[in-house]
Amino acid sequence: MPFRLAYRSEEVIPVEVGLTSYRVGNHDEGKNDEAIRLQLNLVDEVRAITEQRLAWYQDLMAKHYNSKVRHKDFQVANLILRKVTGTTRDPSQGKLKPNWEGSYRVTSWQRKGTYHLETLHGQKLPHPWNTEHLRKYY
Repeated sequence: MPFRLAYRSEEVIPVEVGLTSYRVGNHDEGKNDEAIRLQLNLVDEVRAITEQRLAWYQDLMAKHYNSKVRHKDFQVANLILRKVTGTTRDPSQGKLKPNWEGSYRVTSWQRKGTYHLETLHGQKLPHPWNTEHLRKYY
């Protein structure tokens, strides 16, 4: 627990202090200091176990995320459709509006998954687009 890592002892919540419980009733200051000194020796081990759990959990989350991602790679001069986002939608069209607009041509790529586009008339779009908002036009 974070409290144990920070203060090297188990926490006692305020509600538990007011009630008669085993931990509060049998509290001895001398034994408590001795237990804290013993736990100081175990702090490095507790931190190592916590780091291992954290690394395992992060690996598990990365595997789950990567299993759902579909990688799309486009080449320069490919024709692309761009997803219509909420800000670029025309509200006068109602619910039957198109979800994709285009076609655009890929002019270059900055890094994997980020592409610069231009219209078929040669007008460049102001910023790069991520592959999750693009679809190949056949």
